[in-house]
Amino acid sequence: MSKAWLTVLAAVVLLPVFVRHAIATEIWIFAIFGLGLNLLLGYTGLLSFGQATFFGSAGYVAGYLLKHSAVNVLLVLAIGVVVGAVTAAVVGYLCVQRAGLYFIMLTFALNQMFYFTAYQWTTVTGGEDGMPGIPRPNVLGVDIHPPLAYYALVAALFLLSLWVMKRLVESPLGKILQAIRENEPRAEALGYDVARLKLAAFVIGGAFSGLAGVLYAMLFGIVPLESIGFVFSGNVVFATLIGGSGSLYGPVIGSFVFIWLSESVSAMWARWPLLLGVAFVIVVLFFRGGVVEAWGRFWAWRAARRPATVQTDAPR
Repeated sequence: MSKAWLTVLAAVVLLPVFVRHAIATEIWIFAIFGLGLNLLLGYTGLLSFGQATFFGSAGYVAGYLLKHSAVNVLLVLAIGVVVGAVTAAVVGYLCVQRAGLYFIMLTFALNQMFYFTAYQWTTVTGGEDGMPGIPRPNVLGVDIHPPLAYYALVAALFLLSLWVMKRLVESPLGKILQAIRENEPRAEALGYDVARLKLAAFVIGGAFSGLAGVLYAMLFGIVPLESIGFVFSGNVVFATLIGGSGSLYGPVIGSFVFIWLSESVSAMWARWPLLLGVAFVIVVLFFRGGVVEAWGRFWAWRAARRPATVQTDAPR
């Protein structure tokens, strides 16, 4: 097992010791959300400001099923993944027809369309008040209502999601997506159906976002209207960029930073977004690879200095 995986496992075990269980759980949910976006942004080179479309849609469907029918939680999670994937297939089919700024604006516009649909459909979604009263049923006879029990479920699903994403980005499909990111015309010249592969990345990213949306709904017992809005889409973009897009562990680190700032620091300092803004500016100007790149540069600097120090201190 690699050092990175051991670090992630240690973080999963120790995180609820240092922060409230609800915040720790939200970090891993947001990390799953970030994994889905990172497949598009980091590995395929597609900047989407519409990931909340899939997140919120799955949350609303799961919340409605949990409130109004006795559906097994595992089935609801599977339905949420399917809803996220299907919604992403519809949105992605329209978006991949365009590139660059037009692609970004399409994801934003369609996100807004879903947002205002949820806002107006008050009989189902609750409109501006959101969809409250979502229960947290047992899973295979295990009560997940206690915060620590639900944290364990979310952490297990996060580790599973991380493993699946690792296998995916290391597979031939993942390598082709990275080739599209690096040089789309050349990938197309090699015979790859670029539009279809982009759509596949969209669908897979939507499935991860859908899973995160269901878990988020059960965490707080409500699907807020903001969970399907463009601001929520922007949040996961910022978190992924700060952590390091194009790195498997970047969204995980970014989710920790973003949720910790928004939930913990905000209680002590109302202007906490200034810290997020400063971090984002530093990343854009100096560390395009986010925290992951900064960490790598630090250890490279340490390694470069060590032989020089030994040589200077050696007796003459």
